[in-house]
Amino acid sequence: MQRAESGPAERIRRRRRLVGIGVAVLVLVLLGVVVAVAVTLSLRGNTRTFKETFVARCEDFNGTDCEKIWGLFEEAYVGRDPCKVPVAAYGPLIAAAPFPPKCNQRIFWSKTKAVVHDFTKKRKCFETVEDTLLGSVLDGQTWCGKEGSNETFATGCPGWTDCETSAVRSFWNGASAAFADAACGDVTVMLNGAVATPFYNKSVFATIEVPRFRSPKVRSLKVVLVTQENSLTSCENESLKDLQRKLDGGITYSCKAVPEAQINDCSSHPEKPCGSCW
Repeated sequence: MQRAESGPAERIRRRRRLVGIGVAVLVLVLLGVVVAVAVTLSLRGNTRTFKETFVARCEDFNGTDCEKIWGLFEEAYVGRDPCKVPVAAYGPLIAAAPFPPKCNQRIFWSKTKAVVHDFTKKRKCFETVEDTLLGSVLDGQTWCGKEGSNETFATGCPGWTDCETSAVRSFWNGASAAFADAACGDVTVMLNGAVATPFYNKSVFATIEVPRFRSPKVRSLKVVLVTQENSLTSCENESLKDLQRKLDGGITYSCKAVPEAQINDCSSHPEKPCGSCW
């Protein structure tokens, strides 16, 4: 028959087990602290990096008080539910950096972002909303606030379709409206001829920009339908007829299908008049 261990030996073993458990608990606590600090620093790093990008882009526009612009920008969404930022919250920001009228130079786009921005980057005869101060500062950026926080977050924010009044979506809706309000003279839009519905009735162009084109301030709208080799869509597309019907009376409508290769070639030859690109 096996004999039980003596009292002192068992106490030593228990003490070792307790020390081991204590060390394990301490390690877990320290790991939790490290993770929490890392997350906090990461979020603060996001804010710093986002602001640095914002201010650096802003400073490309000489004579702009970028710290003031940043302050007005933050006021719109910091401390708010990221899905409850109304368009009006960006009103003071847009008022401080307005879109000055540039008759005959406004160009809009829908599903043609890459080609139109390549064109306006190389040729300065047209300007998209992303070529303006606020548009260029925030193009491609993601941001939001959180209730009870004074931080700007660049990750974990709602996507474009997650909510109608997200921090990002409300800004672009407000900026697009102001940009369209400033349009005058002859206005141009690049639409995608490689899709079945170039004029999509739920796009920003359809819902926000087109309704703001008013005659006689806007004389005409020219559609540049960007086509590929195998594009089946033409200027006779039913959605484009819908666009024509939605225009304010008195605005002249025209459409021309233009190969993307032709636009790219023209953008690389600054000696050519912009009008000849299509």
